[in-house]
Amino acid sequence: MSIKFKTIERKNPQDRTLDAKYYAAVVANGSVDFETLAEMISEQSALSESDCLSLLNILEVNIIRELKQGRIVRLGKLGNFQISLSSKGFETEGEVSAEGITNTRILFRPAVKLRTMLKNLKFSRTT
Repeated sequence: MSIKFKTIERKNPQDRTLDAKYYAAVVANGSVDFETLAEMISEQSALSESDCLSLLNILEVNIIRELKQGRIVRLGKLGNFQISLSSKGFETEGEVSAEGITNTRILFRPAVKLRTMLKNLKFSRTT
């Protein structure tokens, strides 16, 4: 099995006057939702599908709750979630305030098993 990719043409965002170049881009092979994951987990365990769905929903709620508290959420062999931010630069430490925050995002740092999986992927070009 391999990950499909296509070729796309892009301009350099730092210098739009340069000629465009061609890059590889992953072609998504569908998606999977909570309900499907719950069904898959229930087939691989003694838990019912509704129990698995409840567990996934509770996990989502608690991840959000902990991130709002500024905590790193460690999910064992899966990886870690953490809030990150960008801010304006200021001349002095005293000038730094919440109003200077320009962007926020959630970082995901995969654990070793996921990072290793990335190294072993196979790719094939599609049209």
